[in-house]
Amino acid sequence: MATRRNSAHHPAPAWSASQIHALRLHRHHLLDREPAGLLTLCRDVCGVQAQVMSAAYLQLWARDHSLSRGAIEEAMWKTRSLVKTSLMRQTLHMIASDDFSLYIAALKRSRIKAALGVMARCKVGRDEADDLTALILETLASGPLERTAIRAAVHPKVSKRMREWMSKVWSIMRIPVAEGLVCYGPGEGNQTTFIRTDQWLPKQATVDERKAKCELLRRYLRAYGPATLKDFAHWSGMSMVEARELAPFAQNEFAEIDGHLLLRDDVRFLEERAPDCASVHLLPHFDVYLLAHATKDHFLDPRFYKRVYRNQGWISPVLLIDGEIAGVWRFEPAGKKLGVTIEAFQPVPRRLHRQIEQKAEALAKFFGRTLDLKLGKITSAVRDRRFRL
Repeated sequence: MATRRNSAHHPAPAWSASQIHALRLHRHHLLDREPAGLLTLCRDVCGVQAQVMSAAYLQLWARDHSLSRGAIEEAMWKTRSLVKTSLMRQTLHMIASDDFSLYIAALKRSRIKAALGVMARCKVGRDEADDLTALILETLASGPLERTAIRAAVHPKVSKRMREWMSKVWSIMRIPVAEGLVCYGPGEGNQTTFIRTDQWLPKQATVDERKAKCELLRRYLRAYGPATLKDFAHWSGMSMVEARELAPFAQNEFAEIDGHLLLRDDVRFLEERAPDCASVHLLPHFDVYLLAHATKDHFLDPRFYKRVYRNQGWISPVLLIDGEIAGVWRFEPAGKKLGVTIEAFQPVPRRLHRQIEQKAEALAKFFGRTLDLKLGKITSAVRDRRFRL
């Protein structure tokens, strides 16, 4: 695939786009020859986006084809080594349970401020918000409950102003979740539950807010650098004011090139390691690789932006070649087969055809089905042609 050099996320003149893509693929365990392990995967990508759980399972599968859905569910609901909760950008993520207090401490201020801002429109202040949190914790004292049951239990006990606010919002859980007092418990889809973290997780250590934010920035840059503070704010949901506050405390660990930050260890990585050989991946809906930067031209031709980043925040599954988005795909179970349809944005080199087929075969195996691979038609304002493997 052709690479674009020196874009907003390819600082010039130090490294090529191919080198930077290789770094990010490496950090995301997309080039691993041996499985990294479930918890390592979640740590190293800074959490797996879990707004849609089927996509979360596939994000982990994309990085370790030996993982099964059962193994991931066991880590979430039995050993509880993974925890699901709302974090960056107020979206659901799966993280390692022993990282829980770190993420909560880093993100709590911005998330509570946003929730209180919405409450203020109904003249609900912090005291009433804290009273609601206390009622929610009391309601959950006997174990996990679904969202509707929690709402029904607390509704008669709150003020008229609070009831008015509750009538206008989908979730009343944002502040107790942001404070780390509540997380997601067993169940998916319409059966999702909330549970008190003191009943679900091991006792959590207290983490200093500034240290937590610096560590989160460090982990973000390791997974997604080079990146700007604007990118970090976009990814984390923090304000730019909060993001800029971190720079003086971590500047000795970072190199800055044309406004982009990179860990000094990764500068050495780029200087010493040649780009890896050609790689192909099928990344699912909402994959975290696609969510970390404010602009996307470093790995996506702008002509095809709307094919990937769609309306209402929907993000398509993508065909990734050498770190760049080369097309979109979809799948559909049909009896004992898994139908996989791939649409490429431009002709794919013949040497990569077998790799694409192997990835699709691995996906079918994950679902316990045989592969039925279909090749779709490229449709855009720019081109309309057939893609053939």
